[in-house]
Amino acid sequence: MNTFEQEIKHGQRFEFGKNWQSFLASLTNERIKIAENSIKEMLQVEHLKGKRVLDIGSGSGLFSLAARNLGARVYSFDYDPASVACTKILRSRYFPGDPGWIIEKGSVLDEDFLNSFGSFDVIYSWGVLHHTGNMWAAIGNAASLAKKNSTLFIAIYNNQDGRSKIWARIKKFYCSGFLGKAITSSIFIPYFFFRTLMSSAVRGKNEFAAYKKNRGMSITHDWFDWLGGYPFEVATVEEIFNFLHPRGFELRNIRNTNHSGTNQFVFVKGSD
Repeated sequence: MNTFEQEIKHGQRFEFGKNWQSFLASLTNERIKIAENSIKEMLQVEHLKGKRVLDIGSGSGLFSLAARNLGARVYSFDYDPASVACTKILRSRYFPGDPGWIIEKGSVLDEDFLNSFGSFDVIYSWGVLHHTGNMWAAIGNAASLAKKNSTLFIAIYNNQDGRSKIWARIKKFYCSGFLGKAITSSIFIPYFFFRTLMSSAVRGKNEFAAYKKNRGMSITHDWFDWLGGYPFEVATVEEIFNFLHPRGFELRNIRNTNHSGTNQFVFVKGSD
């Protein structure tokens, strides 16, 4: 039994890849185009031609695919074997035999593994680094792969103090075994559904459809990703800025939240 399997067995980690495997069945060209547009909007670019892009924690592989469609040479890796498999499925489906898209299994906490890649023009890690069990080391390792003028695009869960601590306990219980998963899902999935339904009625628009238009993702898959997303760490906007700014990074774009979602950051590496 490898380390990943041991962590799953002992309730220390959520199997993100199994969740994303079912998501691939709902992947459409519309979702792919939405993912491309979300990258272009946050990075404020029209394409990624000639760029080396690293996708840390590729998950479903959707955003690696989007970056490849935008012209980048893409390097994807994930700690979860099922997520690696998902990304390879998308490569075989849309870019079969493509040498411009490399996919590997690895950890952002493994410095020797990271050093084998070299530096990148764009380092992308959306909603991943806070699930490693050592978020600050993960952010630091990701940042170390930047060269001058490189872009670092990360999304990190917002720190809500006591509420975040409660969610950490819920997520840990979800990952504790079949009973924890069943109880947690039976409580929160109906709650998420009716909350979204009520929000749709109050706002007069379909919030289920609107969610897809955000990043091309699936709201139901993200519900399970949220419930089971363990390990789980959080940070304030100020903490992320104060960590990266002394390392030579300037904030270029931000999309922050006052709730339990992620704060999205685009930093550009200047001089050390």
